[in-house]
Amino acid sequence: MRRSRLVLFLTALVLAVTAALTGATAAQASTQAAPGPYVALGDSYASGVGAGSYISSSGDCKRSTKAHPYLWAAANSPSSFSFTACSGARTGDVLSGQLGPLSASTALVSISIGGNDAGFADVMTTCVLQSDSSCLSRIATARAFVDSTLPGRLDGVYTAIRDRAPNAHVVVLGYPRFYRLGTSCIGLSETKRKAINDASDHLNNAIAARARAYGYTFGDVRTTFTGHEICSGDSWLHSVDWLNIGNSYHPKAAGQSGGYLPVLDAAA
Repeated sequence: MRRSRLVLFLTALVLAVTAALTGATAAQASTQAAPGPYVALGDSYASGVGAGSYISSSGDCKRSTKAHPYLWAAANSPSSFSFTACSGARTGDVLSGQLGPLSASTALVSISIGGNDAGFADVMTTCVLQSDSSCLSRIATARAFVDSTLPGRLDGVYTAIRDRAPNAHVVVLGYPRFYRLGTSCIGLSETKRKAINDASDHLNNAIAARARAYGYTFGDVRTTFTGHEICSGDSWLHSVDWLNIGNSYHPKAAGQSGGYLPVLDAAA
């Protein structure tokens, strides 16, 4: 009798442990399951301009296999991946040409947008080619636009994403600071470099505020790029590239993988 009870007890114990282990394994498998559909929107910082290895079918949009959305999709195997980010895109371009893949089933959306609306290219051209005073004046104009007009444009994009992909987790990625200050560096003056960095902070703050108003996650890449700015000696950003001007002031492949991807990975 005692032996029978012992056998029954041990049998029940084995079954309980097996069930617990099976349940744990199933739970672990569930957390490791491939995420749902992922859609990557935005401008050249999202498409990967400056990183090389462009997808031929993307044409002038210059979507790169070394861009952070492509790297994230390769590492996480979402059920589908739609990469519509495009070089030169402004908020209006996102609304008119990038939102097609969004749907109620979309699980993740990433986007970087707003820099071109604020006149990023013209600011950098002015600061590279003209005087300190001209650079500061052009930056002041851009900052005024960020304060007065950009929030409404961002609202239009964020509202459209929410309407088309109401169940998606949305990650809004910002922009890096461009220069390491306080170092000897050929090119722009310290005055220009500091003003450009301050303008980047101003833009990031505006984007973050509107993203959070929609309950979206803001991915701040300034921390990951710290120590890898232009003039740092280990820059993840192109300075002026006279041989390929379109690369100028865009992340290199190392900036996409080391600066942007960890932030997207943590936020997603």
